[in-house]
Amino acid sequence: ISGYTAKVAGTEAGVTEPKAVFSACFGAPFMPLHPSEYASMLMKRMEEENIHVWLVNTGWVGGGFGVGSRIKLSFTRSMITAALEGKSLDTVTDEVFGIQRVTGCPGVPPEVLNARGQWQDPEAYDRAAASLAKRFLENFKTYEAGTSPEILAGGPLVRINA
Repeated sequence: ISGYTAKVAGTEAGVTEPKAVFSACFGAPFMPLHPSEYASMLMKRMEEENIHVWLVNTGWVGGGFGVGSRIKLSFTRSMITAALEGKSLDTVTDEVFGIQRVTGCPGVPPEVLNARGQWQDPEAYDRAAASLAKRFLENFKTYEAGTSPEILAGGPLVRINA
């Protein structure tokens, strides 16, 4: 439900460092229904058709702003190819976001698939990931009412301290 992107320096006027941006279903102004309605429709179709969804990082790897770099296009192509070919790949549950993270993909070095392992300072990664997860949770508070338990369970595993 919480469509996420980052405004990045060099891609938008006046942006000097990354800024998290959320838009329900990546199109909030054009969605007349509560975002959970669209999520339920999508979930129903995915279950009916046994659809697998891949979230592919086409953005930043290897560190935070000013440290990392864009993921190599050849790696992105390899991940997309694996998805389109329906490859069955080994996964682990991401400790922060709760999604299944691929641990190996043909044409992609395993270390590229482990964001934490690419950062020089793993604790800095942990802080950045927890901060982003908390922003997801904060953003989602707007949509909690009227959202099914199944969809609510799909959020980050990190919790906001009251």
